[in-house]
Amino acid sequence: MKLINKVLTGVALTAMTATAAQASTLEDVRAADELKCIVTTGLAGFAAPDANGRWEGFDADFCRAVAAAVLGDGDKVQFVPTTGKTRFTMLNSGEGDILFRNTTETLSRDADLKLSFLPVNFYDGQGFMVPAALGVTSASQLDGASVCIQTGTTTELNLADYFRANGMSYEPVPIETNEEGFTNYVAGRCDVYTTDASGLASTRAKFDDPTQHVVLPEIISKEPLGGAVRHGDDQWFDIGKWVVNALINAEEMGITQANAMNLAANVGNNPGINRLVGSEGNMGEMLGLDAKWAARAIAQGGNYGEIYERNVGPNTPLEIARGLNALWNQGGVLYAAPIR
Repeated sequence: MKLINKVLTGVALTAMTATAAQASTLEDVRAADELKCIVTTGLAGFAAPDANGRWEGFDADFCRAVAAAVLGDGDKVQFVPTTGKTRFTMLNSGEGDILFRNTTETLSRDADLKLSFLPVNFYDGQGFMVPAALGVTSASQLDGASVCIQTGTTTELNLADYFRANGMSYEPVPIETNEEGFTNYVAGRCDVYTTDASGLASTRAKFDDPTQHVVLPEIISKEPLGGAVRHGDDQWFDIGKWVVNALINAEEMGITQANAMNLAANVGNNPGINRLVGSEGNMGEMLGLDAKWAARAIAQGGNYGEIYERNVGPNTPLEIARGLNALWNQGGVLYAAPIR
């Protein structure tokens, strides 16, 4: 009987510990009145400080959306810059609450590094950029090239796989940050710069004359990019997941930065919109948030489409077409789970 009691006590303590862990990140963020969001060291269009030190970009806006949902103010974010090598260590050590850092979801990162990935918010793929003066028009012409590549990223394995599969050799030039890669590429220390196509667009836009640099047509990998949190905190994972879904659904429903709070204040004729903005029901209660959580997330920086167009779209220096990142009913694959 004593043994059974000990076992039952152990099970109860384990359950209590798990329950406490599930709420810990939300409690910590509220206690600090600040969200620590892990981002890149600087990638224009995604996350980079402006001339006044304010972080801007696609990833930065997702950080602010989570802060707005949880804390009521999207500016209550401490941005934590990290390299490809340090981002996961800093998340798992608690130095950040959530990660939005142009990061690819993979099995090993999920199962081995103990990360829980939020819905994909940017579908990407690895490519190559070369100086136009080289006269290279295809990645198949890169045999023997020196290649600048960020360590601690999926691009390392993708690069090795691609060259091996095509019977080519290359000389790796290891770098840790996009800025270091840009510097080495400009200095001619590598013939080629490889990273996600979005990162190449960001880097290419920094040149005085971008036409002097060519992004080759080959895309050699699938890079589903998204946010991530630590394993073991289901409530916090749910919050991050549904903030992303809310921004995507908002674009589909026509909920914008300009009208979100007005819609939240008035019950309309569309039940789906009412549920999302909290004018009817209280979906937020299931997440441990209030009814207007999603309305605030949208009002902070806009719906998914507004965030995309403002930071990386065709009318920005990056000039990235929506492509796969268009809504599912507009030719893309962006498809968010419904809020109901």
